[in-house]
Amino acid sequence: MPKVQLYLPPGGYFAERWSKGSSIPPLGLLSIGAVLEREGIPVEIVPANILGMDWADIGRKIRTDKPDIVGVTITTENRFQSFRLVRLAKKAHPGALTVLGGPHASMAGEDCLEHIPELDLVVRGEGEETMLEVCRLWKADGDLRVFESVRGVILRKDGKVIVHPPRPPIADLDSLPFPAFHLVPYEKYNFKLDVPGHGLLPAISVMTSRGCPFNCSFCATPINWGRHVRMRSPENVVREIELLKERYGIKAVFFYDDTFNASPKRADAICDLMIARNLDIHFMCDVRLDIMSRELIEKMKRAGLYYLSYGLEAGSDRVRKDIVGKQIDLADFHRLTGWCLELGIIANVFMIFSHPTETWEEAQATIQIIEQYRGRIETSIAILHVYPGTPLEKLARDTGVLPAGFTWTKRYRKGVVTLPLAQGDVPLFVDKLSWPQICELVLRWSFSSRKTSLLKKAPQALRHVRSWGDLKRLLVMGGKFVQLKYSRHQKKTKA
Repeated sequence: MPKVQLYLPPGGYFAERWSKGSSIPPLGLLSIGAVLEREGIPVEIVPANILGMDWADIGRKIRTDKPDIVGVTITTENRFQSFRLVRLAKKAHPGALTVLGGPHASMAGEDCLEHIPELDLVVRGEGEETMLEVCRLWKADGDLRVFESVRGVILRKDGKVIVHPPRPPIADLDSLPFPAFHLVPYEKYNFKLDVPGHGLLPAISVMTSRGCPFNCSFCATPINWGRHVRMRSPENVVREIELLKERYGIKAVFFYDDTFNASPKRADAICDLMIARNLDIHFMCDVRLDIMSRELIEKMKRAGLYYLSYGLEAGSDRVRKDIVGKQIDLADFHRLTGWCLELGIIANVFMIFSHPTETWEEAQATIQIIEQYRGRIETSIAILHVYPGTPLEKLARDTGVLPAGFTWTKRYRKGVVTLPLAQGDVPLFVDKLSWPQICELVLRWSFSSRKTSLLKKAPQALRHVRSWGDLKRLLVMGGKFVQLKYSRHQKKTKA
């Protein structure tokens, strides 16, 4: 059997959620590791970020250990670090099979192979069964023809990139072993959730379903997991929580599903079991707001729900329904938000600025909702990001937001707008709204947020400047900040 090492790069996952030092074990790698371990394949998971490994450390480890297969997880946010690790692995041990897997590999695997000669193989979609087959077939002679019948991979053949048919999604998620948390130094992680009345509690992430049936134009989830939602049984979910509580002393859970209530009946059954078994676990999750009922949210509250996130994306009906493809009514949003306020559940609403064709007048509808609920709910905002493989990426290429010849493997393309500090090096969709207008929206959100101060991030933002364009955008934001602060001060003085 081949010796396998699965890596998370030194920078970890570039996302605002983990910017304050909190960290969670990589569920995807842990699930693949659990399957390989169950089948007797030697596997080591190497979270370089948690282990404090730099690039020299990684190179030494690969040269010393000489793994047969080096797998690297990749997101669009951390892709450049993942590319670097692949190149380093091939240099340190030329005989190793280098593999990329994860969201970005699923969405832009051809692009990766076309531009990174050190990369041998891309695994797209779910990785458990595909990686198991790759491990069983791999031979040390380096002949990639052994993978010609493997579904769910992309590779080179005679200098050309060949995309194999996708692997059918895993129908029975209960058949998978629980993620192998024991394969990482769990004690080095510091994931805690701040639960009102209880303080910071030791927490863990649990994924109970895969897939999303909805059609948001910017979202890559249906590409990664499929549109058909596959769900673990309530008994299987609760059994894992019980095990994690016993083994690691967790007191809070982040349900990592895209839509925890995709099946309201199943969500209800999970809560029934949590209550019946007196788990005494506090949890947070993301839901689809228009399929929530008063009965379900009350049940979730009794089971331990304290923090609920849901996406509205835009205050304008036209933008939300016709552009984003999210068929949600404002009345449903206000209803669910009202329930959260009544029940003492923290509501966190996702909003996005700079949708395609969104006008300044339409953007006002979004910021007005944020300001309407100032101090009563939390809002998470983003300037619209372009991810590979999505309908939005096609539109971005067609409209020139992504210039001709754009590749996800190269940095700093002229004309591509990014804010690396906020969420990795992901292109922003800047369309009808001007940059000063976008800055004003973001700053008004910041003024409405109890937890966010963009001024405190200014020094770090300046350290991320790579070009005159970056500096110019930051200066515009700084000027807009001063202008809005002065305007707010004048209003207070007159009042």
